[in-house]
Amino acid sequence: MLTFEALSETSEFARKWVPFCKKYSIEPRAPEWYFSQKMDYLKDKVQPAFVRERRAMKRDYEEFKVRINALVSTAQKVPEDGWTMQDGSPWPGNNVRDHPGMIQVFLGNNGVRDLEGNELPRLVYVSREKRPGFDHHKKAGAMNALMRVSAVISNAPYLLNVDCDHYINNSKALREAMCFMMDPTSGKKVCYVQFPQRFDGIDRHDRYSNRNVVFFDINMKGLDGIQGPIYVGTGCVFRRQALYGYDAPTKKKRPSRTCNCWPRWCCLCFGSRKKKNTKTKKEKKKPKHREASKQIHALENIEEGITELNPEKASNMSQVTLEKKFGQSPVFIASAILENGGVPQNVSPASLLKEALQVISCGYEDKTEWGKEVGWIYGSVTEDILTGFKMHCHGWRSVYCMPKRPAFKGSAPINLSDRLHQVLRWALGSVEIFLSKHCPIWYGYGGGLKWLERFSYINSVVYPWTSLPLLVYCSLPAICLLTGKFIVPEISNYASILFMALFISIAATGILEMQWGGVRIDDWWRNEQFWVIGGVSSHLFALFQGLLKVLAGVNTNFTVTSKAADDGEFSELYIFKWTSLLIPPITLLIINLVGVVVGISDAINNGYDSWGPLFGRLFFALWVIIHLYPFLKGMLGKQDRIPTIIVVWSILLASILTLMWVRINPFVSKDGPVLEICGLNCD
Repeated sequence: MLTFEALSETSEFARKWVPFCKKYSIEPRAPEWYFSQKMDYLKDKVQPAFVRERRAMKRDYEEFKVRINALVSTAQKVPEDGWTMQDGSPWPGNNVRDHPGMIQVFLGNNGVRDLEGNELPRLVYVSREKRPGFDHHKKAGAMNALMRVSAVISNAPYLLNVDCDHYINNSKALREAMCFMMDPTSGKKVCYVQFPQRFDGIDRHDRYSNRNVVFFDINMKGLDGIQGPIYVGTGCVFRRQALYGYDAPTKKKRPSRTCNCWPRWCCLCFGSRKKKNTKTKKEKKKPKHREASKQIHALENIEEGITELNPEKASNMSQVTLEKKFGQSPVFIASAILENGGVPQNVSPASLLKEALQVISCGYEDKTEWGKEVGWIYGSVTEDILTGFKMHCHGWRSVYCMPKRPAFKGSAPINLSDRLHQVLRWALGSVEIFLSKHCPIWYGYGGGLKWLERFSYINSVVYPWTSLPLLVYCSLPAICLLTGKFIVPEISNYASILFMALFISIAATGILEMQWGGVRIDDWWRNEQFWVIGGVSSHLFALFQGLLKVLAGVNTNFTVTSKAADDGEFSELYIFKWTSLLIPPITLLIINLVGVVVGISDAINNGYDSWGPLFGRLFFALWVIIHLYPFLKGMLGKQDRIPTIIVVWSILLASILTLMWVRINPFVSKDGPVLEICGLNCD
């Protein structure tokens, strides 16, 4: 009910906001972020009319916020009998898990225009049917429902997917996406255009690598040179036909040389056999997309009178086959085979809404290919990786678009526990894909997926398994310090040279990647630190949680307990939330810190000769502690006066000095205690 009423208020405010944005080319289009910008909008001789309209628009927006906040305040107290609508009837969605499908067109229909009389963009409220006992597939199921409704109502050939916590920061970026989609040479093979994710509200140091610049500015740019970037779940413009499970169009091959170009004896030897082989290949080659994209079916008229569409291009695929693939809606099937989009002109809006309600019913996807070959793919909490992977397997390619002004911006969890849970969800989805039939190690051969692109998908589902050797790597330095044995045995000079060459080559590769991607050294280092933190916590838990879920059918959840934060800027950064994910990093930190103290105290006890081997052991232990330092900083919370690093080193040095004091013991002589007769009779 709150979402419905908020959209109703938004549609009224849009009648003023949309023409204002178009008239003065306002960026960003989100009013909250536009009015919160710290800039002098009176600079550079701004028109007086703009100043007046901007002030009036800001007042209207403040009034709009008051109405929205009033709705939120009202929604916090749910009536015992549930919500009621303006006509007195009960709100159909009072039970969020058991309600019918609901569609309300706020903007875009006839008669609703802005204050200047121009047509407004479409704004449609959609709530799919929910019934007990049905698997609704969370975000992937919601995206498929929205795609079917939009196909019935408007059927635009392109779709934009943006998460609810993102806003459009650069409206011109959509034109850049269209340039790739409509390119006359290679645009037909582009399934989606992915934009990088950019975030607001992150602290200057980006302690937990929320910006993820190494992934978005290096890895994704590299994939753009192969078959395109992977789909990351938001900030993406899709070609609708690619989401319907069709194969990508293939280029027509140039005509091969005929026998007129070869000597006569060559034609006699090879000519007849070549023709035969060519004929056999043509008979075998029946691409699905060729047939499907040209299929304009003569459908039966529904009640409102849908007539036959393009009978001269009648398909070979039967109506029954299409219904098994797309479902029992003739209107949706008619829209799915129109490559350039559009809806029949002779169908009334009321009949389209009736059909739209049918395609969001609970049982519509039963015995169809929705979630298997069509739309967003089910089977993992990270449906974005699966969906992009399936499209690449069909021969499509994607494009990475990085405009100077970020296309979209969103919010990110900036405190430690929320960030770890976000990484846990991503890693769990990768484990689910790894243990499913869609694992890129064995799925999709014989299709259009390139080998290097396959390696990138393998990397995206295998990385949680690296938590096991990473856990061993972070534990070994402490074990060596506690036991007095070194990690690596003595090696020859030749092996040392090979090790140094490998180390230098890896470092050089990292430096070149940073230079190419424009990534700063501090961003790269934050990424390295959080890779260790996430690897020994979220990735490790996701691995065991995924194995329990897939192999034993056991779902496990981790509770998060909050502790109040201080007020002020980035106050959320200092919120402490206890969760089980914190246990492994805390354990590693403690044993490595204890190992450092024990190692130094042991060297003090054993004398000068033991300091040489100690430095090698200390290096690895301190290397682990430095990687876990942001985690330790997040555990200690906000330090107003004393920096965290001083607190850590104070504890460490205090322990070392205490052990040295015990070892030196100035009150006892080196030869032991001196026993003298005091002259007192103690008996």
